[in-house]
Amino acid sequence: MRKNIWPRVSFKNRKTYMTFRKPLTKVLASIPVVESKGNRSFKMTMEHFLDALVYYHLEIPSSGLHLLQELEQDLFAREMIAPREGIKKSSFFEAMHYRNLDFFTQVFIALSAQAAIVLPKEHADLGNLVAIDGSLIDAVFSMTWADYRKNSKKAKAHIGFDLNRSIPTGLTLTSGKGDERKEVKHLISPGQTGVTDRYYQCHKEFDSWQAQGIHFVCRIREDTCKTVIKLNPLISGSIVFYDAVVILGSSDKNITLKPVRVVAYRIVNKTYWIATDRFDLSADQIAAIFLLRWKIEIFFGWWKRHLKVYHLLARSKHALMIQLLAGLITYLLLAIYCQEQFKDKVSIQRVRQLRIAIRNETGSFLPVPFLPFNRKFLSLKQSYAKT
Repeated sequence: MRKNIWPRVSFKNRKTYMTFRKPLTKVLASIPVVESKGNRSFKMTMEHFLDALVYYHLEIPSSGLHLLQELEQDLFAREMIAPREGIKKSSFFEAMHYRNLDFFTQVFIALSAQAAIVLPKEHADLGNLVAIDGSLIDAVFSMTWADYRKNSKKAKAHIGFDLNRSIPTGLTLTSGKGDERKEVKHLISPGQTGVTDRYYQCHKEFDSWQAQGIHFVCRIREDTCKTVIKLNPLISGSIVFYDAVVILGSSDKNITLKPVRVVAYRIVNKTYWIATDRFDLSADQIAAIFLLRWKIEIFFGWWKRHLKVYHLLARSKHALMIQLLAGLITYLLLAIYCQEQFKDKVSIQRVRQLRIAIRNETGSFLPVPFLPFNRKFLSLKQSYAKT
């Protein structure tokens, strides 16, 4: 990469970016520094690496090479993001493939916990709600680990999403054919209520979750066999038309060993059948919980569209996991920033406002020392001005 000829500058005002990054600064202070395992120390620390990836998701360069060019030539990125020696192409992509993944996981978990304290808890009467869903990521044929179909490669990101605060809380990554039901145990904890769509219906898992103290609100197929134990009374005028305690399944191999509650409701001629172990809530509250599941769909769409997390920087599973974690960390920083500064939720309007504020502050820098006249420098400068 061409050596940068422009002098470094010092910003007078960097309040907006430092306010945005403050939660990350707090988290990093409690995480052990990752040292190089070789004889030479890192020229690009893990903190610089994470800052570069957060900058990538916030400012959205079009590629990894575009990111490196901005870190070299952009005034703000060079002063506030990149290490003083800069980031070389080889160092950056080596880091994507081999740097410590646990560091990013620890930062994500700690930042998610911090966001849970800052953000208001909605629907507290319904319990701790975590939506779980998977999203496919287009891959290329050289990504041999991302099996999907004969002529197609895809990876799948599985995310746990706090419905009370509208923030991500967990992440796993599999091939496109990965079974989403096997990832639930990594994304939810005892005492929480997992909210899932029909693909997660598994009667053995329903028994297993109840044994672990994990609650669930899961949409099931309408034609699922139900052996009624008890019919619960219905409220006149409610969208709910069925509420019963049942045993699910039609054979010894497929039945639930523990009774579950099934609630059915209808909205605009569309019927939903929900299985749950939440006997403490009303049927209308069960319906309301499943309606909240739509939040994770909105999150996936917004996250992919506005933070460009699915534009691949590298092709290994390790690198993609780092990129996804960095994207989630960026979202959490945005969620905390919008709440603390505006008492508002994350939106593209607030993100644009943040980007503009940072760029406005970029213009406030100390004048550089007077440079002696240099014909070679002047010639080079004039060549850049040609159009």
